[in-house]
Amino acid sequence: MSVDIEAANRELAEARSSGKPCPPLRGRLLPEGDVESAYRVQQLQTRAWQGRGERRVGAKIGLTSRAAQESLGVHQPDFGLLTDAMAVGDGVEVPFGRLLQPKVEAEIAFVLGRDLTDERVTVVDLIRAVDHVLPAIEIVDSRIAGWDISIVDTIADNASSGLFVLGTTPRQLADVDLRLCGMVLEHAGEPVSAGAGAASMGNPLNALEWLVGTLVRAGDPLRAGDLVLSGSLGPVVPATPGAAYEARISGLGSVRTSFGREPS
Repeated sequence: MSVDIEAANRELAEARSSGKPCPPLRGRLLPEGDVESAYRVQQLQTRAWQGRGERRVGAKIGLTSRAAQESLGVHQPDFGLLTDAMAVGDGVEVPFGRLLQPKVEAEIAFVLGRDLTDERVTVVDLIRAVDHVLPAIEIVDSRIAGWDISIVDTIADNASSGLFVLGTTPRQLADVDLRLCGMVLEHAGEPVSAGAGAASMGNPLNALEWLVGTLVRAGDPLRAGDLVLSGSLGPVVPATPGAAYEARISGLGSVRTSFGREPS
């Protein structure tokens, strides 16, 4: 089949603006498994957002758990770019209808203090580059109807990005065991997801290492001040209108988000 980058971009843009998800891109506009073309679609979108005045603030890593990769039949993570328009304050309500099909997951966020411009980095390089870490909630979303996604669908859709919420308790890496730190995500006081740092490629630093090399090869390396969402620490949870969620990560503190009620 032929590849139609422009058409895929238009459909995703229309889905965002109209609030109506589009059919899967794979098999229609993008061939199955054509990751390179999917990233080209992603780039068209993010350039358009920046052209409207949004500021690039970092990147997110997706598909970092084996379960997530197996669900899409792949053996690799993916990434999307983050802009300032995606940021939501800790505990601030997300209005109903701002996102199409939101889901919630808890993550560890890295904030960099140094540029990472070498394709190959060591753990020492990464530790020296990280200024601090924060607890985070990523509110993922999909412009693809019913979350019927493949690897090309989610990559083209900026790795199914939506919004992100950061906690306000920065910690140093020396004070946190990234691999073993436990996470509990609660709704109405009841656990709805649980996990640990090891869920993200064995250690969130492994996910960061992958992202560093990938972005250097793409010609868009991470810079000092960039934020990196390093991947979900537990199962993703569909967001319920009117619900509030709190994620607690051992050694990092907590972060909260809530959703507006559906109009009656």
